[in-house]
Amino acid sequence: MTTVGFIGSGMIGGTVARLSVAAGHQVVLSNSRGPETLEELARELGPLARAGTGAQAAAGDIVVVAIPLRAYPSVPAGPLAGKTVIDADNYYPQRDGQIAELDSGAVTSSGLLQRHLSGSHVVKAFNNIFYRHLLSLARPAGVERDVTFLPIAGDDPAAKQAVTAFLDSIGYGTVDAGSLADSWRQEPGTPVYGAPYGPFSQVAGTPASEDTVRAALAAATR
Repeated sequence: MTTVGFIGSGMIGGTVARLSVAAGHQVVLSNSRGPETLEELARELGPLARAGTGAQAAAGDIVVVAIPLRAYPSVPAGPLAGKTVIDADNYYPQRDGQIAELDSGAVTSSGLLQRHLSGSHVVKAFNNIFYRHLLSLARPAGVERDVTFLPIAGDDPAAKQAVTAFLDSIGYGTVDAGSLADSWRQEPGTPVYGAPYGPFSQVAGTPASEDTVRAALAAATR
């Protein structure tokens, strides 16, 4: 049984945690406000879920980071050494403030996190889909009809393989979008951000095939 740690348990983190529990994974939820603020969510998710500190979440087999990008320096680098880290963050200047390296394209947001977590293996995923669609479009394991695909990007092949297996377990296919330097292709403002899964006003969302996601990635420009 895989244990999935969550550093950030809001809309995306909480949704991935819900899907993880449904797939039989244990989850450790954390946020910046303390475990006591997540006890209700943990009870709702059931016996496979518990609230903890960031360091406790970092002990998971796979760790999902889903926090405002401006808070990335708070992610505990030491406990995450050697771990596969899924980066679900996005850069929104109106929320995060202007970050010169990102504005210039010198580095991607996931590249920034990887630099902070130099001993970890960062893989970009979950950042391009509305949280409601993420919940509604998941398909049970073994169901091949209407499987929705998500792009992933990373520099470590083994980490990408682990993330692919994890996404498969929670009901999603994956499209390899390349390295972390290529992960700009799935950032806000690109064709694969949100659009393949339907408008945000559509609660159920629309399944996005592998070909649809590949085409959206290929259409991205800077």
